[in-house]
Amino acid sequence: MRLKVVVDNNTYIDEYYWGEPGVSYYIEDGSDSLLFDVGYTNLFLINAEAMNIKLKKIASVILSHGHDDHTRGLISLFERDWDKPLQVIAHPDVFNYKEVERLKISAPYSRAEMETRCDLKLTREPMKVTKNIIFLGEIPRTQIFEKPEPIGQQWVRDKMEDDYLLDDSALVYQSDKGIYIITGCSHSGICNIIEYAKVVTGDQRICGVIGGFHLFDVTARVEQTIAYFVNNGIREIYPCHCTSFAVKAAFHQVIPVHEVGVGLTLDW
Repeated sequence: MRLKVVVDNNTYIDEYYWGEPGVSYYIEDGSDSLLFDVGYTNLFLINAEAMNIKLKKIASVILSHGHDDHTRGLISLFERDWDKPLQVIAHPDVFNYKEVERLKISAPYSRAEMETRCDLKLTREPMKVTKNIIFLGEIPRTQIFEKPEPIGQQWVRDKMEDDYLLDDSALVYQSDKGIYIITGCSHSGICNIIEYAKVVTGDQRICGVIGGFHLFDVTARVEQTIAYFVNNGIREIYPCHCTSFAVKAAFHQVIPVHEVGVGLTLDW
């Protein structure tokens, strides 16, 4: 598998692209290619062109969750001409209206609007995307120290209610060496995601993790997260996007942290 960071808050050292607070990864698995998230603007298109990525080749777009820093690029995506409708894979709640303190932070389109624009696949269950990549669907919240906390509210069944981001999901890549985890923001808990990836694949060997961990302050939760990584023998970690410098530094004292930014290419 080859992964290229197309959108991130930072740019990779000596790579001259643009960054923004968002996420988009271009992923190849053999002859199959896909996008995981599409960032906040049209920047994923600009950077992809500069990287000579042929987006016409992608068959699928997978969305990690419904916040606009991962989905608002859909506007630019659907302004392009595609040879056939793109397959978009996501949790059923991804296109719910979401807000924080009356500020809309949800995807630019509703579920009904998306159904007119693409081949929409909504699932709470794990779904195979390519030969070796699985979309995890709804993540069980099993780790006691990763207590779910709401972020704003969402419109569900004709009313606004606290949003616990049940739509937050991730990808797992299965290799001969073990499994690799690819996340958007990890609102469901990075350790919850890893545990569920182990269950879905039946593989206990976690080779690496890339993505946002949604951790900002060095708290007891961060200390327990680091301990979880150590206990699971995870050595390749690429925290980015919504992971603070303080948290990365805390990880780095125990497990070497790899730099991430637009332009980074990983071959796993």
